[in-house]
Amino acid sequence: MEEAGSVALEELVKREKDRFFSSVDYIVISDNLWLSQRRPALIYGTRGNSYFTVEVTCRDQDFHSGTFGGILHEPMADLVALLGSLTDSAGHILIPGIYDDVAPLTEEEKELYGAIDLDLEEYRNSSRVKKFLFNTKEEILMHLWRYPSLSIHGIEGAFDEPGTKTVIPGRVIGKFSIRLVPHMNTSVVEKQVQQHLQYIFSQRNSSNQMDVSMVLGLHPWIADIKDHQYLAAKRAIKTVFGTEPDMIRDGSTIPIAKIFQDIIQKSVLMLPLGAVDDGEHSQNEKINRWNYIEGSKLFAAFFLEVAQLHE
Repeated sequence: MEEAGSVALEELVKREKDRFFSSVDYIVISDNLWLSQRRPALIYGTRGNSYFTVEVTCRDQDFHSGTFGGILHEPMADLVALLGSLTDSAGHILIPGIYDDVAPLTEEEKELYGAIDLDLEEYRNSSRVKKFLFNTKEEILMHLWRYPSLSIHGIEGAFDEPGTKTVIPGRVIGKFSIRLVPHMNTSVVEKQVQQHLQYIFSQRNSSNQMDVSMVLGLHPWIADIKDHQYLAAKRAIKTVFGTEPDMIRDGSTIPIAKIFQDIIQKSVLMLPLGAVDDGEHSQNEKINRWNYIEGSKLFAAFFLEVAQLHE
């Protein structure tokens, strides 16, 4: 249900809180990847997601640029200006107030980033990226996990096929999303985005119509790494792999974690088994035999550790 948009999933969990879930002691999600190929990890946070559409309309029919070019407020020009106002060249979000509610960085959290095993050169090469926006391991990981990001995803209604076509789209829809972090609130972000785009649009004195909609609003999730379940998982990893795990977050969104945590009010742990290069959700997704075998051992050791918490 979650991969299909979580329709009615939250309502189902609420309904079953005192029935199916009544005897649940702990919740474990194994739906993530390590940050490396050989060192295990525990995940204690994910980002949320607010997905927006911004629609600019002149009319419901396209124009010929030879007939109308030069006498119209073109919807595409308006939309490009709106999308271009969202971030600067360094990836900083330009929407006023968007960073106001971001949780401050503590010294304890800062130390976690320094202990994480990440080879920047290997990470860059495997990503096939010429240069990242940041130069240090800590900066890159923080901007992946604990700071918000804004991504522009596409434009609907524009000419995007091969060849040349002198069309002026009469109506276009831009799509972008903001990855949210603690303690950002979806309703606050929605208002900030709408106010910003309305201001930018008003500065263009366009006769077109603009509409902004938040079509998806998913909250971020974070766990207490001192929780008994996390400590049990760390002991199990030490038993099986002989090392301490990387304590990491995930920059993507897994809405069910927040739903379980808020409604069932039991500890939620993310215990990944896959390597960083497994290619989740892509072509030829895989899991290494070593990860599968050692991961099976890990769950056995973890179940033993959890059982001992109740002796």
